[in-house]
Amino acid sequence: MDWKNIYRGIMMGISDLIPGVSGGTIAVLLGIYSEFIAAINGFFSKDWRKQLPFLIPLGIGIVVALLGFSQIINWLMENHFQPTQFFFLGLVLGIVPMLVRMAEIKTSFTIWHYLVLIFATVLVTLFGFIVPEEGAVILDLTFENGIRFFLAGWLASMAMLMPGISGSLVLLLFGVYFTATSALSISSPNIPVIIIIGSGVVVGFIICSKFIKHILLHYPYMTYAAIIGLVLGSVTVVYPGLENDVGVIIPCIITFLIGSSIALFLGSKQTTLR
Repeated sequence: MDWKNIYRGIMMGISDLIPGVSGGTIAVLLGIYSEFIAAINGFFSKDWRKQLPFLIPLGIGIVVALLGFSQIINWLMENHFQPTQFFFLGLVLGIVPMLVRMAEIKTSFTIWHYLVLIFATVLVTLFGFIVPEEGAVILDLTFENGIRFFLAGWLASMAMLMPGISGSLVLLLFGVYFTATSALSISSPNIPVIIIIGSGVVVGFIICSKFIKHILLHYPYMTYAAIIGLVLGSVTVVYPGLENDVGVIIPCIITFLIGSSIALFLGSKQTTLR
């Protein structure tokens, strides 16, 4: 067993709780992204047993992080919403320079890459205006909500596998972020919600891991163009507005600088997946 993957999993799990930096990005920064994608692909094959020494410790770390930190994130969002959102905003924008370097924009992008980037940016921006408003826990588990939870989990899992896109950001776009994190409460877990969203995540891993590996291998620059666009578009979703109050503005500036500094620092250590 690669027990060092426990702390790596904890870092990935914490990042997947935050609508800013994805678990895939953390895997890149830790130097295990290629092995992570290969292990996910291998787990859903006849050689699945060979992947367990890598995946079991990683999974333990991720579960520990999800259970241990979800309520902290909820508390911050409920009691210090704007400064917390500006911290997330700093993380989102701070990761862009790393993606730009990985995409090798100056030498590799053509007009088509920029068009894809712009399209992805506009798509997420528009999507942010039409999805349900986030902020409350959804208590009614209707058929419609069940489909919504499943699809959110599916797309979030795809985001978790991609460097640059946050799975939590996808949940935020679908208006189920607070519902998902509240469901992970140790004292009163919402098992049905966990099962539905978790099923979407598992299905997403099964279907999307091979697809992501394929496009990153054969169409890396176009993939990065889309990722950068999705990240830039997510700024409009994460941005919470700002009150005309110095007592709010100053903490928001501080948390934004902290978030962006963390992302810039981590991103400076990685330039390519290959």
